[in-house]
Amino acid sequence: MSLSAGNLTRLPAPQEEFASAAEQVLGRGYELSLVFVGNERMRTLNRRYRGKNTTTNVLSFPLSKTSGEIFINLRGLEGYLVLRLFIHALLHLKGYAHGSRMERIETKLCKTFSHDSQYRDGDRRGDAHGAGSCW
Repeated sequence: MSLSAGNLTRLPAPQEEFASAAEQVLGRGYELSLVFVGNERMRTLNRRYRGKNTTTNVLSFPLSKTSGEIFINLRGLEGYLVLRLFIHALLHLKGYAHGSRMERIETKLCKTFSHDSQYRDGDRRGDAHGAGSCW
């Protein structure tokens, strides 16, 4: 697993178990880029690649079978745990679509990797779209 991370915001970058989670979901041979952005950059990406002129909390882009990019909006967390959003994006890169199967896997992985998760708050919403919690 090759993971490169960048922070394009003035907020502190989260210190999570990103590499461990990515390797478990995507495998050892995967090359992943993780970029933390703010609202404007996320809005630009969302408009360019999804045709939606709004910001969002996470976007994932598969580049090939063995490489991809994840963008997380640190200003758009809205109570979500950054690790939960990261796991959600990993599952999209793996080919999962929204649904109960993806949510079950997401919750299981979240429980595995959230033991020392930062960026927790009192809200503790579940998956990246607000359903079911694993905490």
